[in-house]
Amino acid sequence: MSEANVHDGQHYINGAWVSGVSGELIDVINPATETVIGSVPAGTTDEVDTAVLAARAAFDAWASTSAEVRGKYLSAIADGLKERAAEIADVVSREMGSPSKMATNVQAMLPLMSFTVAADLLKGYEFESTLGTSTIVREPVGVVGAITPWNYPLHQVACKVAPALAAGCTVVVKPSEIAPLSTVILAEIIDAAGLPAGVFNLVQGVGPVVGEAIASHPEVDMVSFTGSTRAGRRVSELASQTIKRVALELGGKSANIILDDADLEKAVTSGVGACYANSGQTCSALTRMLVPRAKLAEAEQIAKRVADSYTIGDPFAEGTRLGPLVSGVQRDRVRGYIEKGVSEGAKLVTGGATVPDELSTGYYVAPTVFSEVTTDMTIAREEIFGPVLSIIAYDTEDEAVSIANDTVYGLGGGVWSGDTEHARAVAKRMRTGQVAINGGEFNPLAPFGGYKQSGNGREWGPFGFEEFLEVKALT
Repeated sequence: MSEANVHDGQHYINGAWVSGVSGELIDVINPATETVIGSVPAGTTDEVDTAVLAARAAFDAWASTSAEVRGKYLSAIADGLKERAAEIADVVSREMGSPSKMATNVQAMLPLMSFTVAADLLKGYEFESTLGTSTIVREPVGVVGAITPWNYPLHQVACKVAPALAAGCTVVVKPSEIAPLSTVILAEIIDAAGLPAGVFNLVQGVGPVVGEAIASHPEVDMVSFTGSTRAGRRVSELASQTIKRVALELGGKSANIILDDADLEKAVTSGVGACYANSGQTCSALTRMLVPRAKLAEAEQIAKRVADSYTIGDPFAEGTRLGPLVSGVQRDRVRGYIEKGVSEGAKLVTGGATVPDELSTGYYVAPTVFSEVTTDMTIAREEIFGPVLSIIAYDTEDEAVSIANDTVYGLGGGVWSGDTEHARAVAKRMRTGQVAINGGEFNPLAPFGGYKQSGNGREWGPFGFEEFLEVKALT
């Protein structure tokens, strides 16, 4: 049993572990086995109020704590995350189905990176500067409410909590009730690091109760939300009543433009991986692959070969590249999109809505590739959040850019070309927050966030840190 289960059925509020007042528990289901692996309390508005008031009471002292001391706390938390990395990877695999290798290399490492980066930023950051006759002061925004999703359960918590604490804010976190156990480990690490009571608070529960209470609470100065665009609208609506700052990281339907002079084998192979990462449960996944019409048949063949090489099954089995989706609801939703693609006339290259009999237990979806997808099809327009790739043909470079931008979203993107400068020129025309050029490497300092209905604000690195700062002019 994971150590995270030591605090089954508890919140972490004002520096102490407390049982839920409702007495109701939410079971956490292993999506590979469909068995219960833990439980968290069904939090109430009263518990949110207690946590927010604790954060408010702790704010002044924490905000006035020196950057050096705050940095030491962050480094201690990073050390704790490193020490428990194997356990975190195990828990994430069990609570949301991420294959063991990815859970180890990504799900457990990104939170550590967030706290390390935040601690490093504090070492040289200038909270005061001069502009003409004014002194510009950057101060913590206040009490931050963080509402996070299940797909990268601890990463999404850490990339909000670490910079918020670094900025001098106090925090109330509500993780997803579907995959909340890794966040319990973070709370244990924070407690062991000796962070002052009330600076970090964890309230478990469902979005319509706990999440909405955080977003609407008058003592919360800022809410940082990651999740669906639909839920983001609701958070914005509630937060607007008290004019609090809102940062949103929402959905995506990211395009991967493969130009005519690109290495097609390399580009398509990488593109399939950029679609299927985390079983496709990634908001910035490159789910639309745009290829020159003359190369469509060749791209289909490569994509099929690559997709068919993605072993699907038990997250802990050697060689598994695709685990289950997080829940039965999510599995059925993705299968519904696959069926919609077929009914609307897309060409099913591989995969489909069924899985082998040996995978009848667990929430699995086969790696799927569609081709001959047109821009009016549902699978080309709506976020699927599963291992489903849509290949779209184009005739001119201008048309490719137009197709890429023809979406309500604008989170991620990709461009492949034999000429890097050519790729950069095309990337600049894409209305999206991040573009990977020729499969560019992950940069934890680069800002991450979206245009249009993919949200507002940025996370990661200095841009993410400054989301949690107010600006004051002393003239």
